[in-house]
Amino acid sequence: MSTTQMKPGFRRIRARWYALALVLSLGIATWALYATGAYDSWRDGRSLDQACEGTLAQGGLTSAVGTSHLRAEQTDDSALADCFVKDSSSRNGRAVHITLRWSTSGAPSGTDAGYQAAGNGVQGQAAPLGNGWPGVIRDDGKVMVALDCVNQKSKALVAYGELYGASDGNALTGLGQVTTETAQNAAEKYGCEAKAGKQLTGVYADQLGKSGTPKPLAQAQGSCEALRGTKAAENGTPQFMEYPTDAHAPQINCYLVTKDQKPGYGLYAYYGTAAKDFQSATSESDDKNRALATAKCPQSAQEAVFAIYRLYERDTDTFPVARYSAEYAKSALKTFADHEAQLRGCTDVRLVSVP
Repeated sequence: MSTTQMKPGFRRIRARWYALALVLSLGIATWALYATGAYDSWRDGRSLDQACEGTLAQGGLTSAVGTSHLRAEQTDDSALADCFVKDSSSRNGRAVHITLRWSTSGAPSGTDAGYQAAGNGVQGQAAPLGNGWPGVIRDDGKVMVALDCVNQKSKALVAYGELYGASDGNALTGLGQVTTETAQNAAEKYGCEAKAGKQLTGVYADQLGKSGTPKPLAQAQGSCEALRGTKAAENGTPQFMEYPTDAHAPQINCYLVTKDQKPGYGLYAYYGTAAKDFQSATSESDDKNRALATAKCPQSAQEAVFAIYRLYERDTDTFPVARYSAEYAKSALKTFADHEAQLRGCTDVRLVSVP
């Protein structure tokens, strides 16, 4: 019987068989996608491409999270962009959190803790990221990068990176790469003309204050170099702990140490967004153990802020430097600020708060 001679009922039955076969084929294909993990892989890849409004850099994620099985989630809608990347296989507890904002908006909750801890031992310390990046890694392992917009002098694109779970050098380097490169991507997307650094090859967050770390102040060559000629020894702090000098870092710190190898004075320099956040996070009330200075810098409309603290030791509920010398604090702060200002091309160093 030819096709033209088929009865209508037979043609309908045949069409139904074709439709059933198609449905079965699609079902098998769908099952295969799920069974082989292809669908999950596609979904995870899509989530990474869309994360942080499409600006998330993926190069260092595997090192940071410790796996190539990654999934991203959007989080805080109040930020310019905010995303959370975790192990999609749930085999480890590591994850990365990236937050982006403009310097003209308020800092995210929790980011002020480092500034508020500046008077407690070395808790307020931050190491420069290096490689030309205007960023630091704090003592709690959080990375902060602030890209000043050269086409908008009063504005900067700020990125924060945080690692959850156990970390090592590779994880921190991955976090640094993700944070810096995401900041660069976001700056380009939102029209912020900024100078970026080179790819990070190592990020180090070794805490100062370990046994044997302090050295005689005469040997200072980094952030404490300017203090070599001051009367630090006569004021109870003959030793120092420092980080390398870095003219790009938004925070620089130097610690003067007692003969018992305890941090006695902390000196800090804050620039751009970090200076603004420091002022917002710390109290305006008079602190009898702190002095401040400011300077005008060409990189930002925000004045730089310099601070010296007589440091408190929480474990013993004491100050390692028994007597705070306001005279020495003023002299040391001015020397430190003048040196920093010269390195950055800043002017008008002015003491604004000396007890």
